[in-house]
Amino acid sequence: MKKQTTKPTQGALLLSEPFLNDSYFKRAVVLISEHDEQGTLGFILNKPTEIPINEALEDFPDFKANLYFGGPVDTDSLFYIHTLGDKLKGARKIANGIYWGGDFDQLKFLINTNQVKPDQVRFYAGYSGWEPRQLNLEIKDNSWMIGMANEAFVFTDDADHLWRKVLKSMGDKYALFAEFPEDPSWN
Repeated sequence: MKKQTTKPTQGALLLSEPFLNDSYFKRAVVLISEHDEQGTLGFILNKPTEIPINEALEDFPDFKANLYFGGPVDTDSLFYIHTLGDKLKGARKIANGIYWGGDFDQLKFLINTNQVKPDQVRFYAGYSGWEPRQLNLEIKDNSWMIGMANEAFVFTDDADHLWRKVLKSMGDKYALFAEFPEDPSWN
């Protein structure tokens, strides 16, 4: 695999290399939500669970959205990515139209009063994290490729094909990786 030149930044997508055989990150697409000298934090976009959010949390409004596995760190904590922007006090912008967190009680109120639709918010148990310089070393070792996030990728209903779709959107050089079989022996 050819060396990456793009640096990880907030709002970028990390795509695992085609043959990464890690139970958490195999064919994963991770949205980088924070990247600075303290390290990197992101959420796996394509690992939905079968657990509805209102069953995962007590006293949560009826809402037709499932919980996603965001990564192996702090899996007992809930995080959320959304498109609500200024509607949600304390929300932090990740990229155009994509925000992280904000006032949770206000979010529940907006959901309860039908001001938020399920395609506007994603809930994650846990997150993916890297120590300072760790992610850069993994990119240098070709464990990750870097693309850019957009609302269509972050809030897709087609998690099974997201890894391939993002690679294909990155151009011919990466589109080839999208066609690699999960197991090289299948070739």
